[in-house]
Amino acid sequence: MTWRQLDSIDRNILTVLQERGRITNTELADLVGLSPSPCLVRTKALEEDGFILRYATLLEARAIGLSVSVFVQVSLDRQVEPSLTTFEKAIAKRTEVMECYLMMGTSDYLLRVVVADLDEYQVFVTGFLSKVPGVGSIRSSVALKQVKYKTALPLQAPKTR
Repeated sequence: MTWRQLDSIDRNILTVLQERGRITNTELADLVGLSPSPCLVRTKALEEDGFILRYATLLEARAIGLSVSVFVQVSLDRQVEPSLTTFEKAIAKRTEVMECYLMMGTSDYLLRVVVADLDEYQVFVTGFLSKVPGVGSIRSSVALKQVKYKTALPLQAPKTR
């Protein structure tokens, strides 16, 4: 099934599940206007077709002592496949790296890193990031305040031309 083949009920199921991942199938069925059995069939189909990646619990970072978010722009010495692969494998092993994107523009990668404090971030940079083979430059921006954060993707129907 493709995105364009999803009907309004499928989109409603996905919308509810993004906000309430622990909802029971019976509650979900009530919210989307189905009986439980067809709702479960549709949800399973959405999982099997790859629309639902996984279910997760979101934690409050500050509550568990991770009060600093840093956005890190990394440029490599050379943008060749072996360098990209080496960098990506090294980053994939680091739990403090929440997101990593290969970019177009002024830097090669953009990372979002969460740490307890700036001392911990300094250890991350000097003890790890600056030692990854091929890293040419590192630019960091510390977030002062999280203004907006969401995990739910917008699910309005695709626009037609």
